[in-house]
Amino acid sequence: MKYMVILYGNQELWDSVTPDEWQAAVAAQDAFNEKYFATGELLGAYGIADPKVVRVRDGQKTVTDGPYLETKEYLASVAMLEVDSEERALEIAADNPFAAFRQVEVWPVLHGGEG
Repeated sequence: MKYMVILYGNQELWDSVTPDEWQAAVAAQDAFNEKYFATGELLGAYGIADPKVVRVRDGQKTVTDGPYLETKEYLASVAMLEVDSEERALEIAADNPFAAFRQVEVWPVLHGGEG
C-alpha cells in the first residue's frame, strides 16, 4: 500500500532557523531519505516551491501564480512510501527528523496505491 507523507511549513519557521541549523536539518533529512530509499519503502521525496495554477476554459490554457495562500502554513514537502501496513507508514513518519518539531501527515493513496 502506498502512503503520501506531507510536511507543512511557513516563512516564520524558515526565518527562525540559522544557516547552521538549516544545514543540520537538511543533512538529517538526507540521511532519513537514504535510509528508507535503501529499504525500498521510500519511493520519492520532494521539497515544494511556489506553485502555478493551470486552467483550461473553452480550450484556452491560462497559467497564473498561486494559489495565493491565506493560511499561515503551506505545503513544504511530499514523500511517497510503499509499505506493508499503515502502522509501518506511521513508524517511518515518526522517524522523519522534522517530526520532532512539526506535524507530519500520512495519507493513504486510494487509487494506484496497491503495490
